[in-house]
Amino acid sequence: MSMLAELVEVVIGVDTHSQTHTAAVVDAHTGGVLARATVIADPDGYQALVELAEQHSGLRAWAMEGTGGYGAGLARHLGEAGELVIELDRPKRPARKAGAKSDPIDAERAARDALARGQLAQPKTGPERAALQMRLTARRAAIEAATAAQRQLLAMVITAPEVVRTRFRGQSTRAMLTTATRLRPATTSGDVEVLTALTVLRNLARRVRFLETEAADHEAAIRAIVRAWRPDLLELTGVGPIVAATVLTAWSHPGRCRSDAAFAMLAGTAPIPASSGKTVRYRLNRSGDRQLNRALHVITLSRLRYDQRTRDYADRRRAQGKTDREIKRCLKRYIARELYRRLEAAPSPA
Repeated sequence: MSMLAELVEVVIGVDTHSQTHTAAVVDAHTGGVLARATVIADPDGYQALVELAEQHSGLRAWAMEGTGGYGAGLARHLGEAGELVIELDRPKRPARKAGAKSDPIDAERAARDALARGQLAQPKTGPERAALQMRLTARRAAIEAATAAQRQLLAMVITAPEVVRTRFRGQSTRAMLTTATRLRPATTSGDVEVLTALTVLRNLARRVRFLETEAADHEAAIRAIVRAWRPDLLELTGVGPIVAATVLTAWSHPGRCRSDAAFAMLAGTAPIPASSGKTVRYRLNRSGDRQLNRALHVITLSRLRYDQRTRDYADRRRAQGKTDREIKRCLKRYIARELYRRLEAAPSPA
């Protein structure tokens, strides 16, 4: 693959922040800085950066970190204008702890880092992907908050006065939630501690119910988006709407990952050699998109339990001396390849 310096004359590096963006226009052949600018992070500021780039002739590319965060608005604006945008996972930092740092320096560093790379990453795009990402994030936050509130309820039941604790004794967690939502503190007279315990437990239980309902609503919306966008993924064994949505948000669009090996590296399932002497081993890959890695793990566990072909494969590998962990790593790599090929192929018309 050609390096970026061989394809363009100018690279605009951008250091993105919540309120402002700083850009540096760098000559692709000499590495010299041609111009700098800091703009407000709004449509007018984005257009000002485009006008700055247009002052320099020749093919150009934009390099920035955080196209899914602070730079999302600028990346969207540039994409709509047909500009070439390069996503940087992490621009190189100075080797010395006392290395210089400022917004203009970081913008220059982003441009030069992009010029030095042979493998260029595209930012995630598409309205469906963005919608799924928001839904997944909101659902995950609701589930985490519900789990935290549930733990608080269980802890408070344990420390509550005995007259309150008696109402929950011997109940499962779900039953305790139901009991707590039906508490009537107003009908209780006397001890302020009892009254407070009943009130807090009821509020916690209602919070859990509300958050669970919110998470269920997000899941229903996710299922609808997946069915409308890529229903073919749901035909694969072990792939439900949440797993499919996680895979789609990481993949984004055709061509973003150049091969199934690149997709496996993105998922953190590409094998990392750890051989020494006559011992041939591969160690766990802890890099990549951990949510995507988790989705592949869920598929693996589901197939090991319900898919006969997968169970037969696991039995053969065990007979060869492979451990269960090694077998799961192999399966995740195969699943990554299967998903990539399915994603890159156009979905069949309904």
